[in-house]
Amino acid sequence: MLAAFRQLRVVRAHNVTAQNVFFNLSATRQLRCKHVHPHSASIQFLGRQAVQQIRSCSFSAVAHTEASDLTASQPDDVLAPGLYLVGTPIGNLEDLSVRALKILQNATVILAEDTRHSRKLLNHYGIRSHMYSFHQHNEHSKQNKVLEQLSQGASVAVISDAGMPLISDPGSGLVAAAAAAGYPVVPIAGPSAFLLALVASGLSSTRFTFVGFLPDKPKHRQQELQDLADLAHTLVFYVPPHDLLDVLQDAVQVLGAERRCVVARELTKVHEQLVRCTLQEAVSVYTQTPAKGEVTLVVDGATHVADEVTAEEVKVQVAALMSSGQSTSSAAKIASKQLGVPRRQAYAAALGVQRDKQ
Repeated sequence: MLAAFRQLRVVRAHNVTAQNVFFNLSATRQLRCKHVHPHSASIQFLGRQAVQQIRSCSFSAVAHTEASDLTASQPDDVLAPGLYLVGTPIGNLEDLSVRALKILQNATVILAEDTRHSRKLLNHYGIRSHMYSFHQHNEHSKQNKVLEQLSQGASVAVISDAGMPLISDPGSGLVAAAAAAGYPVVPIAGPSAFLLALVASGLSSTRFTFVGFLPDKPKHRQQELQDLADLAHTLVFYVPPHDLLDVLQDAVQVLGAERRCVVARELTKVHEQLVRCTLQEAVSVYTQTPAKGEVTLVVDGATHVADEVTAEEVKVQVAALMSSGQSTSSAAKIASKQLGVPRRQAYAAALGVQRDKQ
């Protein structure tokens, strides 16, 4: 096609596209249809009479494009400006969608959480797009640079190490800033470990809470679990393998030993495993065999409604247990299980009984 042009110059403006095209008339025999970026124009040359029709060929400029149509209506080698949030495989490289592949192949730049990790995916598919790191330690410093690239008409793809970007990963600030500046933000569907674990767990998926990672410090972790203890729907957590046993032990203490759970490990990979049991049984399993690989923990919701038991009933039950020789903490623990109330409520009642005796 380049042989057909002597000179091609495209001048872009906001909502208006001007073009000055000069052709080498001796090279018009091979003229074909040429598509240009949708924010400039599309030029069409039809038939062998193109020489006589050069001055009358039409130019069309696209000033506004809906986000949902940004990739569907463009040629394979053209990607409209915008911020693309691209889901990538969580283990099996064949899970990359055709649409995601096209986005990554044609993006001006790819922002990756770990470029060394993501390079394996790009090399597998022969993707040569420019890639730069974008993670929690440089997110704020690089945000303005990304916005500047978007203002210049770049198509920017954001990916994480695995799964959908922004899920327990950085990027929400960039998305908010891009949207506020008026740039298209386009989600490209892909795998997500917590959704795969949830649907394969056999626990209710009608309502659920995705918690993500719990705090590292035991005290803070137990407090967050306590805040979740009364929820009657399914809970989903991401757990580092080296923390799994600690998390399970805290869950037994706070949520109850008999809560059903599923430990989903290495999903979509060769050693994929789903262990279905109670929290206490899970503690036994992973005490004997420490977990390896990425872990998602799915826990059944609470089965008791605390509102059915009054504060006075809890206090009476705790007082009876303490009178029989149980310590404050033991009485609270037993009353919590017997009445189906949160342990913190039973413990507060036990402290009240203790103060009354003083």
